[in-house]
Amino acid sequence: MIPVRIALLSSYLALTAAALPTKGEPPLTAQTQKSGGPIDPEQAKLGFDAADLAFEVLPETETLRGVATLRFTAKAPLARLVLDLDRNLPVDAVSVDGTPLASSAWRNPEGQLVITLPRMVAAGGHVTAKLTYGGTPHVAVNAPWDPGVVWAKTPSGAPWFGTTAEGAGCDLFWPCLDFPTGEPGLVTLHITVPKGLKAPSNGVLLGDDTLADGRTTWNWRVKHPNTYGIALTVGPFEEISGSYKSRYGNTIPMAYWYLPGEEAKAKALFAEFAPTLDFFESEVGPYPFGDEKLGVVETPYKGMEHQTINAYGNGYAKAPEGFDWLFQHEFAHEFFGNQLTAANWDDYWLHEGYGSYMQPLYGRWREGEARYATMLSDQRNKIANLRPVIAGKIRTEEEVYEISKGGPGQDIYYKGSWMLHSLRTLIGDRAFRDVTRLIVYGRLDPRPGNFTPRYASTADYERIVRRVTGKDYRWFFDVYLRQAALPELVETRSATRLTLHWQAPGGGVFPMPVDVQIGGRIVRLAMAGGFGSVTVARGAHLVIDPNAKLLRRSIAIEDYQAWRDAAAKAAKPSS
Repeated sequence: MIPVRIALLSSYLALTAAALPTKGEPPLTAQTQKSGGPIDPEQAKLGFDAADLAFEVLPETETLRGVATLRFTAKAPLARLVLDLDRNLPVDAVSVDGTPLASSAWRNPEGQLVITLPRMVAAGGHVTAKLTYGGTPHVAVNAPWDPGVVWAKTPSGAPWFGTTAEGAGCDLFWPCLDFPTGEPGLVTLHITVPKGLKAPSNGVLLGDDTLADGRTTWNWRVKHPNTYGIALTVGPFEEISGSYKSRYGNTIPMAYWYLPGEEAKAKALFAEFAPTLDFFESEVGPYPFGDEKLGVVETPYKGMEHQTINAYGNGYAKAPEGFDWLFQHEFAHEFFGNQLTAANWDDYWLHEGYGSYMQPLYGRWREGEARYATMLSDQRNKIANLRPVIAGKIRTEEEVYEISKGGPGQDIYYKGSWMLHSLRTLIGDRAFRDVTRLIVYGRLDPRPGNFTPRYASTADYERIVRRVTGKDYRWFFDVYLRQAALPELVETRSATRLTLHWQAPGGGVFPMPVDVQIGGRIVRLAMAGGFGSVTVARGAHLVIDPNAKLLRRSIAIEDYQAWRDAAAKAAKPSS
């Protein structure tokens, strides 16, 4: 599908192994490394209608060639197109609405491609740009935590390639709008790979074409994809496929592409697809991409939530909870990340907090309260409380994920999960399910075909909780999302009375109800104004929050974390 110029191909093949890029090469500019943040005013004028993306993956030279045809609707008058594309993939040619442009009409010094249009485009008008580009894509240092491409070999020595772009964004390998709300309405992919290799990707397979020289082009189409969820994965895959009859009446295709020689392990993982899907459909709602597929592909890195083609590299690890945590977590992002997308990375807890909470909830669905409590306890020990979960401003992905850049880091996972646990115990299962459906689908009665992917924010979430419960829980979110420290529950006991007082960071009132076990009975204290008390018999045994409903300060956990960190530092060999 991609025309390859003989001169370019010859120069690529002339490269020696010594010239191949190593991890971290070629380097990225600050512009390309950034994903999200304030939207460029010129990019804000663009409605992204569709993208037709043709790629050729060249493992021998570790290079990538692409032809991108992008269609936009102007929200305001346009004199130029501003797109994001790594400058390591230089543009060879550009045409606009079928007219080739002179090379002076575009520039890309730092990773933001600016194309001067041959004519003004009025508001409401359409413009189609076709870009031919290619080069050496940035090689990930430690995928998926450090984004980029991964060039690897299977155990048999065959090429094995994958992309992962969550951190730096889609511009690592295709020209895009690299911010959360830059999703195109439709993307068609054509991925040409060497003979004997396959290229499973997003959405629905339109067909594959075998070229005269034995190369194969794999053609896919996906609707409303998350921009960093577009993925290329290439290898000598074998496939297991099947279908799932949904409780909503539709039939969902399922497929797993895995490396040769792993059939037994692959079948065991594939057997988890249907029950996991059943859990999410029962607890959240319809699988958002049932008319496309539930797809998973084995990758040469740990994993990532690529829409309808989640990356899996967990090595078929076994765990005491009896399911593959990585498959389950990445699948959760089909709902929390791909169907529901945070409009601003500052609200990324909506992806990762919900994705993390789905794991103990799945444990509870499978095995009951003991498994739920065990999995939550493991998450609780990982909460750091170094930064507030949200900053209340537009942030880049790095400014959220990286503590060194002022972000909350892994607290968007585990503190987000525990906040949701405390919220569910506060408002009840039914209200929590309604809140979740409204934030994910925008409606309480989701059915296949009556919803599309949507954006949401923390403010939207708070409004939904208020709508469902009829109560204002700003005090709850102010403490757990907008403060770094956790609320502390102070106990005072006399011979016949227990008094509890919430001390909340920021000094606000925190009226979080508290259960107290007194002997064999449990009493709930309403904690109006942050205070509560109860009469107790002399010598009665008391347990505060016996079912661990509350996310609160624990000195025991702080001491454990300090000991753990010191032990890890001491065990680290000196340089």
